[in-house]
Amino acid sequence: MDYIKTEIRKHVLLIELNRNEKMNAFTFQMLQELAQAFTLLEENSELRCGFLFSKGKHFSAGLDLVDVAVNIERGAALIGDDMVDPLQLMGRKRTKPVVMAVQGHALTIAVELILANDICIAGRDTKFGQIEIKRGIFPFGGATIRFAQRCGWGNAMRYLLTGDSFDENEALRIGLVQEVSDKPYEAGLKIANTIAEQAPLGVQATLISARKTFEQGYEAAKEDLLPQLHKLMSSRDAKEGVNSFVERRIAKFTGS
Repeated sequence: MDYIKTEIRKHVLLIELNRNEKMNAFTFQMLQELAQAFTLLEENSELRCGFLFSKGKHFSAGLDLVDVAVNIERGAALIGDDMVDPLQLMGRKRTKPVVMAVQGHALTIAVELILANDICIAGRDTKFGQIEIKRGIFPFGGATIRFAQRCGWGNAMRYLLTGDSFDENEALRIGLVQEVSDKPYEAGLKIANTIAEQAPLGVQATLISARKTFEQGYEAAKEDLLPQLHKLMSSRDAKEGVNSFVERRIAKFTGS
C-alpha cells in the first residue's frame, strides 16, 4: 500500500497515514487502503485492537475533494461490501476497538473518523473542523449522524452549521477527544496496548452492547445483556479471569 502503512506489534495493529507531503488529504485510493487495513484488523484473529495515527505534522487536512468527487461521479463504491469501512457507514461492521491519535490539522474526514471509532488522544495545538458547509456540500462521512450523539446537539450544530474550527481544549470539553497530550502517539499507543491486554471476547462484547444502545435503543441493548454474559461465562478467558483473581496474578487471555 502506498498511502497507508501497517505494522503488527503483538496484538495491536498500527495503522499510519502516509501521505504527509499532502497533509494526508484522503484520495479515493487512500480510502480504499485504509479500509484494507481495517479489514486486516478484523480478520486477523491475533489482533485485538487498532491504533490509527500519523507521524507527520498533520493528521489529515480532510478529503482530496477533486480526486474523490471524480470517483463518486463515475459511480465507484467508496468501500466494497466485503471490506470493513473505517467510517462504519457501509460494508462490514467492525467488532474490534480502534484508538486514534491526532495532531496538527484534523479536518472533515478526520473528525468523522474520530466519531466512528472509539477513543482519541489529541496533541497540543490541534485544529479541528467540519468545514464541508463552506464548500457548498455537507458532511457525508457520518458527522451528521454521530456528532450530536457524541457531543450533544448544541455542540454539534455549533460546528456543523458554521464550519468554524476549534482547538483541542474545545474538543476535550465537548467530548470529541478523551485526552490532550504533549505526546499523543505515545499516549494513544499506551491505551491501545492496555486494551489489547484485556479479554478479547469481553472487549468485543462491550463494544457490541454499547453500540447496540445507540443503534437499536435501550430496550434492545438491555435484553441482550444476559445472553451475552452467558456466552462469555463459558469461555476459557472468563475462567482465566476468575482464576487470576483468586490467585492474585495478572490474567493471560487467549481470546477463546
